[in-house]
Amino acid sequence: MRVALFTDTFVPKINGVARTLKRLTDFFEKKNIEYKVFAPEIPDYPFFHSRIHRLSSFRFFLYPECRVAVPNVMQMKAELQAFQPHLIHVATPFNIGICGLHYARKMQVPLVGSYHTNFDHYLRYYDLQFLSNFLWRYMHWFHRSMQKIFVPSQDTMEQLKRRGFTNLHLWPRGVDCSLFHPYYHQREVREKYNIDEKYLLVYVGRIAVEKDVQLLPEIAKRLPESLRDHVHWLVVGDGPLKEEMQQRAPERMTFVGYLQGSDLAKVYAAADLFVFPSATETFGNVVLESLASGTAVIGADSGGVKSIMQHGAFGYLCEPGAIDEFAAAIVRFLSNDTQRKQMELAGRAYALTQNWEVIFENLISEYEKVWRHHAERLHA
Repeated sequence: MRVALFTDTFVPKINGVARTLKRLTDFFEKKNIEYKVFAPEIPDYPFFHSRIHRLSSFRFFLYPECRVAVPNVMQMKAELQAFQPHLIHVATPFNIGICGLHYARKMQVPLVGSYHTNFDHYLRYYDLQFLSNFLWRYMHWFHRSMQKIFVPSQDTMEQLKRRGFTNLHLWPRGVDCSLFHPYYHQREVREKYNIDEKYLLVYVGRIAVEKDVQLLPEIAKRLPESLRDHVHWLVVGDGPLKEEMQQRAPERMTFVGYLQGSDLAKVYAAADLFVFPSATETFGNVVLESLASGTAVIGADSGGVKSIMQHGAFGYLCEPGAIDEFAAAIVRFLSNDTQRKQMELAGRAYALTQNWEVIFENLISEYEKVWRHHAERLHA
């Protein structure tokens, strides 16, 4: 099988979509599945791969971390005609994704898509709610020709069903439990960041308003004074809100920027608790990574996070935006060592069942169903 993947975000970008798609292409390599990726070029990133076609791009003015591609349609057409894909997978609804739609129709190649981001939820964080109806009309237009739309969680599937989407199929996320595990030396992280406090609380993700990360300083301040001085926070990630947050943050809150690989895994493992207030997740990869690391989670009772979490089993779920509820859940968790250990073990056990190999095998099986159905229709 030959798969052409169209995406407006890919490595070296650090986000859930880019990381998932990189894992997918790694799986393609392992299984000798031919593929071609169309993605934006990244300045000062010289890495070349014959299967990745980079397109000229520029920074998106509203969100400098994102890049808007400027496709060269003649080059893309020549690449696709030479590659002759059996299936096109469109992962994002922007410029490159639109090119994927166009070429699937022009070349009569079966088309699937994946839905990764709750853009409608993002609108309220940027005072753009008035665009909601337009956004959903666009999303319907964008996905209407797809034979299957892959969604990361049951909650996202139900949301899209309510909006009238069809041909939905669950494509959950896995976790690398050989990388994310509880067996690292925890002192290493504490020494690296000069942490002497008894408890280490961690957040991992973009530092942007739609992640509700701005709630963390407020949650820290609502902790009882008897506990507050014994808690240190590590905020892992970067984004447009970082500078403002650093100015507002309490003394015992350290911002460490992006971390990857074992550096990130060691932070999860060293943490006593992972705090994730984002209410906009379609899945929540970082939550699963934390559980795999033997670290329980306090998260928002919303979106993909609540599809992963079992309240009271792996941690606690709180009403989105409820600062006092998050603070109370932290106190409750840190004050009960027996229950805390049970949650950590249960979270790790659950993560061990979320195997990437099985998940990708199921995805390829769905690809093949779409491909065979398309071939049967052409020869009917």
